Amino acid sequence: MNIQELLVIGDSDILVHQVQGEWAMKNTKILPYLYHVQELMKRFTKVEFKHVPRVQNEFTDALATLSSMMQHPDKNFIDPIPVKIHSQPAYCSHIEEETDENPWFHDIKEYLAKRE
Repeated sequence: MNIQELLVIGDSDILVHQVQGEWAMKNTKILPYLYHVQELMKRFTKVEFKHVPRVQNEFTDALATLSSMMQHPDKNFIDPIPVKIHSQPAYCSHIEEETDENPWFHDIKEYLAKRE
């Protein structure tokens, strides 16, 4: 894709600071991950890491939860999900209670799996 500069946004404060070399590594189980990230960083001319607390990242956290529940036939590629960013927040004043026994994410999961 010929990407030269990369911004990595993560919700793990510990991992972001350890990858940047700002904090010492105490957990040896994370070392292989750290080495892999350091090797990947060599592919770019500039890599910047930014920490975003999980409470400020609820939408991404929900998508990550959904993606962990799905299996894709080609494990190397997941179809992108178009996300529109609006200039003003949307508010719901009334949400009807679900009448079926499915969890809150059921309809989203069905759409992603079957496009229905």
